[in-house]
Amino acid sequence: MSISTINENLLRAIGVGVAIIRATDMQMIFQNESFTEWFGNGMDTTLTDLLEGLDPDAVSGVLETGVRFAGEVQIKPKRRTLVIAVTISLATSQDAPLLVVECQNITRIRELESMIDSYSTMVERNTRELEREKERVERLLLNVMPRAVYEEFKTFGVVTPQLYPEVSVVMLDFVNFTDFAAKTDPTVTLGELNDIFTAFDRIVEQYGCERIKTIGDAYLAVSGMPDATPDHATAVAHCAVRFQRYLNRRNESHQHKWNARIGLGTGAAVGSVVGIQKYVYDVFGPAVNMASRLQIFANPGNIAAPEEMKYALIDEFQISDIGTVAIKGLGDMQLINVASNLQATGVARPF
Repeated sequence: MSISTINENLLRAIGVGVAIIRATDMQMIFQNESFTEWFGNGMDTTLTDLLEGLDPDAVSGVLETGVRFAGEVQIKPKRRTLVIAVTISLATSQDAPLLVVECQNITRIRELESMIDSYSTMVERNTRELEREKERVERLLLNVMPRAVYEEFKTFGVVTPQLYPEVSVVMLDFVNFTDFAAKTDPTVTLGELNDIFTAFDRIVEQYGCERIKTIGDAYLAVSGMPDATPDHATAVAHCAVRFQRYLNRRNESHQHKWNARIGLGTGAAVGSVVGIQKYVYDVFGPAVNMASRLQIFANPGNIAAPEEMKYALIDEFQISDIGTVAIKGLGDMQLINVASNLQATGVARPF
């Protein structure tokens, strides 16, 4: 058996489609079985006619430059579309130029690449959804606890109860809310509270305080925790004055009128996350108890505070004595009424 016969048999046996083209007239002079299986018998036709989609200029470029060409064509010999990688290179035999065409079935590779792209797209989409869900959970948790507490909870999974020796608390409660809620459509009641408490949240944020919670119509905010604040007393007093100012202005233009009693407290408080399923950041202690009790002794539209806050507030607020009041659990206390200096000077009151 001659060497040429052996080479021809090897070309027919391999799984790569091979064809040899005579460059002078672009006629095919050899093709193996794999090539025939994919493209049919092309012995009587040209390469570009046989391989639909193959650029004729690319074939001419190989002849002119001798640079190997690589590309892809799609065929559909049966029901399935196949992707065939085609390379064309220049060769010579007995001084006659030849084009050697090599074809490989890369359909499976392209399918795998498509699957990988699809999987990557799915992973990216799921990652974005997880990021959005993470942001949503973070916003929800930041609505129920201060950021510093949230960071501790996120890092360690628990929140250590902390004692804050110097904080001030503002507690607001609406007058006759029970009667209003019983006689009014619940949607209206909720809408009114949402509108008012949203405005309160903005005021609290402006003065660096933390809204801890609302309990029905009651609103509780604190200054001096979780970060210590030297002017915690004036901060909650400013919030209380702005609460009353907002309600007065709102009552001028709204159908439903709201009056509130406000109590201020100062002293120690403990803060921590309560619960393991429904997380709630709560505060309790002497300062909270004091504010809760004192708001009961405030006249509607007024702000009651313990006398011990007087010297912290006297430079920025109008202070008047209420007198000594017996308070359950706190004993006899000397109370003061806190009002804005603007009320005494007649200066226009901005919101």
